[in-house]
Formats: sequence, structure tokens, C-alpha cells
Amino acid sequence: MIIGVPREIKDNENRTAAIPAGVQALVSRGHKVLVQKWAGFGSGISDQAYEGAGAKIVGSARRLFKDAEMILKVKEPLPPEYDLLRPDQMLFTYLHLAPDLELTKAMLRRKIIGIAYETMETADGRLPLLEPMSEVAGKMAVHIAAYYLARPLGGRGVLLGGVPGVPPATVVVLGGGIVGYNAAKAAT
Repeated sequence: MIIGVPREIKDNENRTAAIPAGVQALVSRGHKVLVQKWAGFGSGISDQAYEGAGAKIVGSARRLFKDAEMILKVKEPLPPEYDLLRPDQMLFTYLHLAPDLELTKAMLRRKIIGIAYETMETADGRLPLLEPMSEVAGKMAVHIAAYYLARPLGGRGVLLGGVPGVPPATVVVLGGGIVGYNAAKAAT
């Protein structure tokens, strides 16, 4: 199969759908992997690292989408990418279709085979592709809360971890799922 990894175009999206180790695993199983130039830039991954793992670097999204049978992305396609999708192409990404009727219609018109990361389940009901994002969200929530506790940002000037003679902030986490567990872990 020819698998394409485009550069993400969503604002402030710096992740990439495949790291060189993933590319190497796919190539070792006989797949051809196309990676758009600078797809890993925001994650600190060079085109040379992808090439070293066996990927072919492609200059444009248009060419990558044209040649790939399956597209690996992090985020759902945005309107400029809709016309790049072609009939019966597989798209493996976080889709979040419920709030996006335009994307849903675009995928249906183009007969895209959409595989949403957030719906992949194990036999015991776990969501293994959503769990890491939930872990990140929980840990980031504490960092963001600490940032906004600063007085210049309107906070009370509380240092989350405290200092000698001053107790640490009291943190309340609502929920005990993956996000809540990781927020509590980061807060401690």
C-alpha cells in the first residue's frame, strides 16, 4: 500500500501522524511511505530522518494525496484539503465528524473510507488511540492552570508547587477518567 503523511495545516498543529520509527515499521512490512516536505518540522523531525527510515519526501500536498492510497493525518482535513481527497482513498485521522457537517458531506461526496482514531476500540472497550491525547490534555491542564495563576494574568499569584513557608496551591480535579487521572498526577 502507498501511505501518505501530509504536513498538517491546522493552525498551531505541530504534531505529525508518523514518526520515523513508524515509517520504518511500515516500510519493513512492504508499504511505500510518502511524507510531505517539512511534515515533521513542528515535531522536530527532519526530512532526512524520514528518508533514513525509508520514506520518500514529496514536495506538495497535491502530489501526496494523488499518489497515496491511505492518508495518515493528526487532525481532520480542512476545506483546502477536501479537493485533494479522491474516491475510495482511506483517511486515518482524528475525524470528529459530529460537529462538522461540511467535512462529513465532503467525505461522502468523495467516497472516502474514513477511519477515526477516536473510535478505535480494543475488545475490552479501551480507546487506545484517544488515551494518549487524553493523557496530554490532563497534564497540559495543570500547566495551563499554573500559568493563569500568575498575577499579571489575572490570577491570585499562587505558585502551584508553593515555596518554603508558603503552602502549594490546592488543586481540584473533576472526573477520574484518563484526563482527570493525568491532571491529578501532574498536580501532585
